[in-house]
Amino acid sequence: MVVEFIQDGLFLRTKPVNALIALSREEQAWYASSLAKEIDCTFPHIIKLLSKFKELGLVSFKPEGRKKLVFLTPKGRKISADFCRLSVSLS
Repeated sequence: MVVEFIQDGLFLRTKPVNALIALSREEQAWYASSLAKEIDCTFPHIIKLLSKFKELGLVSFKPEGRKKLVFLTPKGRKISADFCRLSVSLS
């Protein structure tokens, strides 16, 4: 499974990793727009990332009016926790 992510190149870049780590902070309600601001990327880019995350089973969405809340799935929480541990180890 890790090979799938690495081959895709998704987790060899900073923004996808930062997005997953930000989403793991569940004290905040995350929308695509707030996540884009948090990780300093454009709205179209975060939409593309979230679409890929959903395809990989890492996030789910809950409609709330015209916006959608973004949540990590159990699989997404595990991968995010792994990245957090790696980040601490490298610090």
